[in-house]
Amino acid sequence: MKSFCWVGLLISLTLGLLPGVTPAATPCEFTQGQTPVDDGSIVYNHYGQGPTIVLLHGLFADKEQWHKLACLLEDSGYSVIAPDLPGYGKSVGFPLPVYRLENQVKLLHQFLGALNIRRYHVAGSSMGGTIAAMISRQYPREVRSLAFIGSPQGIIEWSPALQAAISEGINPFIPIDVAQFDLEMSLLFVTPPVLPIEVKEAAVNEYVTRNLHYQQVWNIDNLYTTQLTKGRWNGKPTLVIWGQKDQIFSVKGARKLKARIPRARVIRLPDAGHLLMMENSTEAVRHYLRFLRRQ
Repeated sequence: MKSFCWVGLLISLTLGLLPGVTPAATPCEFTQGQTPVDDGSIVYNHYGQGPTIVLLHGLFADKEQWHKLACLLEDSGYSVIAPDLPGYGKSVGFPLPVYRLENQVKLLHQFLGALNIRRYHVAGSSMGGTIAAMISRQYPREVRSLAFIGSPQGIIEWSPALQAAISEGINPFIPIDVAQFDLEMSLLFVTPPVLPIEVKEAAVNEYVTRNLHYQQVWNIDNLYTTQLTKGRWNGKPTLVIWGQKDQIFSVKGARKLKARIPRARVIRLPDAGHLLMMENSTEAVRHYLRFLRRQ
């Protein structure tokens, strides 16, 4: 999917890469790579050297949502791979069926193999958390640990606020006007970023222009709303960091996930929402590093 991702826009604003925005210091250096997989190609950011961590983004997002957190992990001696999932961001050339999560897992495994990555920690947020869990189950000899940095999809239903919007015919994940885009931001962040109106309008225009495609991907993603309630867990070391103020998946889901993975370490992060890897990156990394150093 050629995607005009609002996540990328937020990162661009943070780094001062958009016209009229005062530049800020780039948190760290990284390289961008591109690897052919099947008939498409996966684009990824690579940070640092050391034990490998693979970070997987959520629905309609891209690799840039991990940028600040990846820089902090790089500073702590880790090698971080953050890909645009197949069909998202700059990873193009993939047909619609690739959005099924089991196909995402298959292609990501091929991608990591092409990079000669055989042992790694995997972490994800939202849909990316679900994919990370599926990878951990399918390739237990390769995965060293699993982390949900932000609530995963598949253990609890959509929040009451999101259900209320959908009941009124509004899908905040596919906004068709600026008001709906603002609603999306208010659900994803505790303190929504202040964006220029032209940035909002450009993001909305992408959703409107390719509305059918976004609806099709949304429908595929919703085939996996109970994914983490199924099957058996393999005892892999697991960390759960869930925002107390998450308005996409209620923090009540943390208890349900703990019941499914009794040995998991669960952190309920105060004053954190759904995208805590962006909004609460320093605190999230502190907990994640403490977890990693025990493995």
